Amino acid sequence: MSGGQPLRVLDRVDLHVEPESFVAVVGPSGSGKTTLLGLLAGLDDPTEGTVTVAGENLQTLTEDGRARFRADNVGFVFQTFHLLPTLTALENVMVPLELRDGPPGENGRSIRARATALMERVGLGDRGGHYPAQLSGGEQQRVALARAFANEPRILFADEPTGNLDRKTGQHVVELIEELNQELRTTLVLVTHDLDLAGRAHRTISLEDGRIVSDEMGRPTLGGGVAP
Repeated sequence: MSGGQPLRVLDRVDLHVEPESFVAVVGPSGSGKTTLLGLLAGLDDPTEGTVTVAGENLQTLTEDGRARFRADNVGFVFQTFHLLPTLTALENVMVPLELRDGPPGENGRSIRARATALMERVGLGDRGGHYPAQLSGGEQQRVALARAFANEPRILFADEPTGNLDRKTGQHVVELIEELNQELRTTLVLVTHDLDLAGRAHRTISLEDGRIVSDEMGRPTLGGGVAP
């Protein structure tokens, strides 16, 4: 609601995303980009229509069911990193693994080994013991990226992942996202204001006033089918 009147953030959006592809969503502020990500991730409910991700109708799931679905299938990268300040970089990467697999226990070594390998993969193998406040913005975003890929998600949602980074650092983060997208065959849906970044995608969706106003193909995708 806005001023007592219904507010339509997205209007008759009909979107299918190919598995293993890299899709950029662009548009001015207030066009509905972040709301679209929230719906695709099951964080928000549509007032009408359905959202199907990886063959699962999210509206049929309970809140706990959606949380389990996200833990098993989805990774997130945010503009503001969202690292836990009281945990080290390595411990932050371990969090989604521990949430999925339970307390470390007998799995402790494998969880730590997986997190350590990802920290090395993003070039921070020597920074695992540092806390977020001891890391630069680019380093924090790389930790967030390692955390997002910890569970080898089928789908990665990224909301302005380079928005708080300088151009050079942002380009490095995007290259890492692309490399991991290709290596792990993860579907990538990325919201950005950066048209150069959007130009690297397989497909660019433009939103204005909650509607898709253009849908342009870029580089070829890695696979076929439809998901989410």
